[in-house]
Amino acid sequence: MDNGIINHLNLLKNNLSFLSLLVLLGGWYGLAVYLNSPALPRPLVVAQVFWQALLSGQLLYHLGVTLLRLSVSFSIAMLLGCSIGLWLGRHKQLDAFFDNWVIIFLNVPALVTIILCYVWFGLVESAAILAVVINKLPNVIVVVREGARTLDQDLLEMARCYRFSRKKTLCHVILPQLHPFFMTATRSGLSLTWKIILVVELLGRSNGIGYQLHLFFQLFDVASIMAYTVAFVAVIQLIELLILKPLDRRSLRWRR
Repeated sequence: MDNGIINHLNLLKNNLSFLSLLVLLGGWYGLAVYLNSPALPRPLVVAQVFWQALLSGQLLYHLGVTLLRLSVSFSIAMLLGCSIGLWLGRHKQLDAFFDNWVIIFLNVPALVTIILCYVWFGLVESAAILAVVINKLPNVIVVVREGARTLDQDLLEMARCYRFSRKKTLCHVILPQLHPFFMTATRSGLSLTWKIILVVELLGRSNGIGYQLHLFFQLFDVASIMAYTVAFVAVIQLIELLILKPLDRRSLRWRR
């Protein structure tokens, strides 16, 4: 495809994304004006609260604590989940044996897991991380397992014919085929993990975004709730734009 056409399509996509944000803000503002209620503050009010929290340092502190928990729990869940999912997808007998385990953990409510971890291990940081990992792990396993089941057997047979080592087969044959499933697990995992972390912080931690939202809820401070929510969503969007999308493009170069 011509570079000019590609640039034009990218520009159109960016314009549409910007336009969609304007429509969202416009709808928010219109609804806030129509309701004229503290339950839905106007965007400018939320922006002012956000700026004040940023200047005071409270927003950055609690946001940093939550992001640290997100990074640790997400990394552990992805590493274990991808390994287990690949292993189960490649071994039918193991998959049959552990399938019920995966389904059970997949359907256990997050709130139950969080409460049990706090009851069993106490209101400590390790219990909070463990609760998040347990809740996220089955989702990663299921996604990667489905990807492992769809691996091209001809390519695997070719690797065996050329006597590829296990490491070379994994890096050059298996992982490229599993890339879409890894990205699906990553994107869904980020959105799921930070939601679980908020509940974990609300129930048993003394810092973080979830803890702050609990305080704002008690004070019926909707503007602060929305300001902290916007901050975290903005960070997740930056992760998507600066890390996940470039990684996605780089990993898919082999298809060109």
